[in-house]
Amino acid sequence: MSIEKYRNETIKEKIKKAFSLKEDVASNEEIRTRLLDGGRVTGTNMCVLVCAMVIASVGLNMSSIPVIIGAMLISPIMGSILAAAYGSVSADYPLFRNHMIGFGLQIAISVTAAAIYFLLSPVKEPTAELMARTSPTFFDVLIAFFGGLAGIIGQTRDDKANTVIPGVAIATALMPPLCTCGYSIATGRWDMLLGAGYLFIINAYFIFLAASVILSVLKIPKTHELTEKEWRRHRLRMVRNTIIIAIPSIVAVYSMIQ
Repeated sequence: MSIEKYRNETIKEKIKKAFSLKEDVASNEEIRTRLLDGGRVTGTNMCVLVCAMVIASVGLNMSSIPVIIGAMLISPIMGSILAAAYGSVSADYPLFRNHMIGFGLQIAISVTAAAIYFLLSPVKEPTAELMARTSPTFFDVLIAFFGGLAGIIGQTRDDKANTVIPGVAIATALMPPLCTCGYSIATGRWDMLLGAGYLFIINAYFIFLAASVILSVLKIPKTHELTEKEWRRHRLRMVRNTIIIAIPSIVAVYSMIQ
């Protein structure tokens, strides 16, 4: 083997090693424990969630960015998305269903808490921060997907001190769109409800998709093996859902540049 070829291979190996997800990955059992514990819907988590929603609602109502960021940092809602992704990739559909039900309950309680706040708030006019959550574009898709990638990579590392999730929580912003949905319901601004709801769907779905991709790459153990036909149907369903959810955001970007 020539020295030149040896050097090229060495560089390739170094690059491959630098971007390898399996280099410092936690054990499968550790990953499962972290994700499922983070997705548990308990009384404590629900109380924290309500507190986060009220804080976020106040921040949006007063156009206070630091307050909104604080609410996003304490919200536990992202845990349910990552746990649901684990259930999907591991083919544990009862687990997936349970976490999706818990996620739906978190959404209902979050929107209710926000709606009650805005019903009681003397400030009824939509602020700039509220309006900013009503016009999602494809850029929000990119933020949610790459934020989800960063989040799940952080959660699957051997190092337990995960400093990634707080940044992901701020970047992907799950709480403000839900607060805006609550505002829309409380004030009858149904024009804002559609945009805010769509932004939340973008954020939640593409975090889920990114987590599913990384967990698949890491070959998370499955509860039972699926046939090739079942896997093909599963992949086609994911592609179909991704296209359907992304299309309106692409149209919005196209409208902006016209």
